Amino acid sequence: MAITRVRLHRQLHPFRRGGYAMHYGSVAGEESFVVALEDDSGITGYGEVAMLDGRYSEAFPAGVPAGVGFLAPTLLGLDATDPAAVAGAMDHELLGQAYIKTAVDIAAWDAAGKARNVPLCALTGGTPGEAVALYDVVTAGGSDDEAVALALDLLARGFRRLQVKVGGDPAADAARLRRVRSAVPGDVVLFADANTGFGLDDARAFLAATADLDFTFEQPCATIDECAALRDACPHPLVLDESITTLEDLRRAHRDAGADGVTIKLGRVGGITPAVAIRDEAVALGMTVTVEAIGGASIGTAAFTHLAVGVPAPLRCHTVDFHRWWTADNGTGMPAAVDGAQSPPTGPGLGIAVDEAALGAPILDVVA
Repeated sequence: MAITRVRLHRQLHPFRRGGYAMHYGSVAGEESFVVALEDDSGITGYGEVAMLDGRYSEAFPAGVPAGVGFLAPTLLGLDATDPAAVAGAMDHELLGQAYIKTAVDIAAWDAAGKARNVPLCALTGGTPGEAVALYDVVTAGGSDDEAVALALDLLARGFRRLQVKVGGDPAADAARLRRVRSAVPGDVVLFADANTGFGLDDARAFLAATADLDFTFEQPCATIDECAALRDACPHPLVLDESITTLEDLRRAHRDAGADGVTIKLGRVGGITPAVAIRDEAVALGMTVTVEAIGGASIGTAAFTHLAVGVPAPLRCHTVDFHRWWTADNGTGMPAAVDGAQSPPTGPGLGIAVDEAALGAPILDVVA
């Protein structure tokens, strides 16, 4: 089952709701890259990595074609259905650069599932047919009235978990969160997600202004050390996201910052192989776990949904339905959401039918 061809495709995914705003500004969509690994048995495995822009994470979209092109000669001849071997070969040839390796790693897992005729979740500790709760986002910017209107619209569409973006002016963010909290039923779960936007003083001011509210605080500051310094002032559950890129980061977050939960993004950690290790360690530590990605359409969403259902139900937090966020897609077969929850596809591997026409011509095509 040797890899005989490595293809890379580029897609642009505009947001259905227009600009997506966080504390640093707004973006109109994301740039996505799809890797296809073809082997000599006729199997093609697909993987996806997507990014917002360089302000959000240490990942530069133009680095993906360069990095995959650099790795492609090493990938040729490897067993496409052996993700551990593929991951090991990539790590040997390219130190770090996890985002570059992500789509390749996912493609190898997709191929492994197809070769064994089982869904990806069955290979990574999950049970086919289970589901994970979905959240959606009340983005930054706009008036408090607009934030409330968006929150109510999301509830009308079946969501019971909302992430409110904060990380700008602490007083304005606190007032906005308070308006949303008062407008939605008490059983609606709220996350206040700063995406690293607060410095310590502003984070403390935000917490002082919201001490009486029920919410989870996600990634208030940029580093684990800053979040650790904030822990004593935070009466709410604390979840870390952007600062978690390795297994050691997770251990430090639990040990030093007292983090109650973790958000694992496939494009940040390097794909399914490292994500499974981080997920399982977090579960062993008793932390709540979200598995998702920086972005992606059906290929990427299928991948992280398979991993998310591998989290035991008491610690399974939520995920996102990114394939419904964009006006473009790259596959079909994601099940419909039911009661605000998403199941992974049940077919082999990722379980979706990739739309090769939507991918267009490859921007990179390396053949043995």
